[in-house]
Amino acid sequence: MQASDLTSRARFYEPYEAVDEDGQVVQDWLLRFACAAHVRYLRGSEAVMQARLQSKAPAVVTIRDSADARQVTSEWWVHVDGRMFELREDPRPEGMMLAMLAEA
Repeated sequence: MQASDLTSRARFYEPYEAVDEDGQVVQDWLLRFACAAHVRYLRGSEAVMQARLQSKAPAVVTIRDSADARQVTSEWWVHVDGRMFELREDPRPEGMMLAMLAEA
């Protein structure tokens, strides 16, 4: 994968919890950073076909390696090209890039 393949814009959201004035726990998502990304939708395997039957779209999201990208965990969400993806694994290095399994 080369930098020229990163044609989409990705925004990464981290889960956030706080306590309001009434003592209630408030959960939300905080935008942490945005970067260029590449999305490759998976196809062909039995697990992928089963996910599609459940209206899910498994994909691999690839971004450049950076200090921000190293903070991403499987609890985060990523918004790419109008779709929200739930990350299914922590980013794994692939050369100068990080790839992560995601599911829309």
